[in-house]
Amino acid sequence: MDVRTLLRRSAEFHAAREAVTFRDRRFSFAEAWQRGLQMANGLGALGLKPGDRVAILEENCAETVDFFVGAVAAGLVRVPLYARNRRKSHAHMLNLTRCRAVVVNASLHHEIDGLIDELPDLEHVLVRDDGYENWLEAQSTEDPDPAIDPDDLYYIRFTGGTTGMPKGVPTTHRQFLCQGRDWFYTWPSVQPGDPVLHVAPISHASGLLMLPAWAAGGRNVIEPGFDPETVLEKMTQEEIAFMFLPPTAIRALSQDPATEGREFPDLKVLMSAAAPIAEDTIRMARSVFGDVLYQGYGQSECFPLTMMGPEEWFADVAGSEPLRSCGRPLPLCDVAIWDADNNPLKPGEEGEIVGRCDGQIDFFWENEEETRERLVDGWMKTGDVGMLDANGYLYVLDRQHDMIISGGFNLYPNELENAISEHPAVIEAAVVGIPHEKWGETPLAVVVVRDPADITEEEVIDLVSQRLGSYKKPGAVRIETEPLLKTVVGKVDRKKIREPYWAGVARRVGGA
Repeated sequence: MDVRTLLRRSAEFHAAREAVTFRDRRFSFAEAWQRGLQMANGLGALGLKPGDRVAILEENCAETVDFFVGAVAAGLVRVPLYARNRRKSHAHMLNLTRCRAVVVNASLHHEIDGLIDELPDLEHVLVRDDGYENWLEAQSTEDPDPAIDPDDLYYIRFTGGTTGMPKGVPTTHRQFLCQGRDWFYTWPSVQPGDPVLHVAPISHASGLLMLPAWAAGGRNVIEPGFDPETVLEKMTQEEIAFMFLPPTAIRALSQDPATEGREFPDLKVLMSAAAPIAEDTIRMARSVFGDVLYQGYGQSECFPLTMMGPEEWFADVAGSEPLRSCGRPLPLCDVAIWDADNNPLKPGEEGEIVGRCDGQIDFFWENEEETRERLVDGWMKTGDVGMLDANGYLYVLDRQHDMIISGGFNLYPNELENAISEHPAVIEAAVVGIPHEKWGETPLAVVVVRDPADITEEEVIDLVSQRLGSYKKPGAVRIETEPLLKTVVGKVDRKKIREPYWAGVARRVGGA
């Protein structure tokens, strides 16, 4: 099976059913599939052939589905660019994948304007401007029906790039379908007509819900971005059944006063992934939305590895703390903990998380060094520090490069952030290591609140001391009202927060 065949089959079976909703625009499966075929033929008219790479730079919109369907209907390899990125990153991704064309929303065209003259392989820039609908309508509706093998490339995503330039993650049709199968393995089934809400970028994790929803005859409801009040309105008006949000958005949604008095009887799954979620956020979200919370763990290059639903997440399990974990390995996936020499560790021992699954990639795009370092004996090394307990629960402690070594103790920012987030005034928190004359480095806690009068630096320090012990308390606290810096995929960007404190310091990790 390949993605194109699955899309086409469902479009035939559910032709009259509504497939896509964007504000006041609604398309049936037949209409969405036809628009996709017109996009496929329009790209083919430019001289593009099956296997060619074509990039897309967009924010969530109705036309998102045109390219989602059209690229694969033409047998092209989709290369999503990130709207939050800037010209240098776009140029890197386009050049590395040797894209022959890029489709771009008019509002983002300025970010890549002129690159066609700088990149030798880039031949076409298709701008979605006021003339786009006329251009699309003029294209043939005939199915080009190229031959597609399940092991052909489906798309090339890029890692978030928090360290160095983003790395290409090439995924085949077979691997992408395995990801969707495992992603939905423990979830309630999608029924025909079930609405799936996308407010996070389709180019990232939220896009992984599109195909499973389409395949089951579900309806993809697309929003251009995250606004708590708008999301809550959509959840009620469209009777949303499934949605993905990163932890920061789940917290903001749960804290919004507009949730008071609302009920969400149609919601089956509120999925948290892409970053660790604080225990206080989990409890808060459960009190608002009920027992619909799911959490998964994995990476673009090896996904998914674990999953956990509400019954397990909030269970009382002897010898385990499910609330602090990210679930247990999925039935068709495997997870282990390795030491620095790639030797497996016992339950309860901390080390690097490694995984293997049917959806993992075979190599990093044109990066033999990364492939050699990360793929070892069929296992993908994640770069995350974690621990498996005797019951199989996985605990993600933090990224290896984010670990703080203070006075000889290993401190994990996520653990401190979890404790700080228990304070009711805290909207979000980030902890990074900064230089310290005595301890080498010490934790700095950056805490975002609505009103600085609602919390003091001493309260933050005392909260961590009481929860985790005095040796883990922050050496400094910064209280702010502006949101934390985020990466292009919406994760808190600890690297940028940390960077100013290490300016002029040759060694980026402090030593006592």
